[in-house]
Amino acid sequence: MSNYFTILLTLVTIVSGLIWLVDSLFLAPKRKEKLLTTHRVAKVADEPYLVDTAKQLFPIITFVLILRSFIFEPFQIPSGSMIPTLLVGDFILVEKFAYGLRDPVWRSKIINTGEPKRGDVAVFKYPLDPSIDYIKRIVGLPGDTVVYSNKKIFLKPACHDKDKCEPMKRVSEKFVNRGKFYQGDYPLELFNEQLGNVYHYILINPSQQINSGMFFSQEGTEQNEWVVPPGQYFAMGDNRDNSSDSRYWGFVPEENLVGKAVAIWISFEFSRNSYSWLPGWIPTGIRFERFGSIK
Repeated sequence: MSNYFTILLTLVTIVSGLIWLVDSLFLAPKRKEKLLTTHRVAKVADEPYLVDTAKQLFPIITFVLILRSFIFEPFQIPSGSMIPTLLVGDFILVEKFAYGLRDPVWRSKIINTGEPKRGDVAVFKYPLDPSIDYIKRIVGLPGDTVVYSNKKIFLKPACHDKDKCEPMKRVSEKFVNRGKFYQGDYPLELFNEQLGNVYHYILINPSQQINSGMFFSQEGTEQNEWVVPPGQYFAMGDNRDNSSDSRYWGFVPEENLVGKAVAIWISFEFSRNSYSWLPGWIPTGIRFERFGSIK
């Protein structure tokens, strides 16, 4: 949906710009000449309605297009796969230039401005349906080996020098508490995890069994093991037992990356009960404490 809006915005910008250009080069001089020959004073008001609208619309739409396509784009969090980092009702800003500047329609990279780092919260086009935007945390970089066993992440970073290769290590995590978050009636366990230089919280549901048979299968590896191919990334949700991510559908190609989630600019709470006469999409409050940067 976001990409369709960007395409529409691009088309409106091009059309309004062309109308303004054609009028300035060809139509406006003819109008002025006609008015002068009839001994009248040329006025802006003599411009056709379409031209006048295009001239007013073009600068505004161009600014919005540049802002959304190359600098920041707003997104709404629709699901709980990134709880506790991101909640349903959070509205976030995504830094579009974090992973390269791309054209707004075909999304071809124009300028390389950076690459994802381990621990980044990234927005990307869902590999199985690029019309859908997903948001997950980057766990594995190109060349990394990722193992998910007993709800723990084991990671072996990519290595090109055998003498300096790091062994497979369990990703550091520390138990924080239990019962602050729930899945149904069951209390979840909150951990503080470290990925690269990023410390963040994750949720584990100890009552939910792992069905590794549903994991994405990569040729030449174990069922719960993945070697990240060149130019691709392994992404996971922070709500580990309630997230459709790379464990189940595979890797995120570099060309699918949209940007890095950097801040929550507003957060609405939706806690209206079923007996309310107001529709459920109307917020019940604003979570001011959630405003700020994303870790």
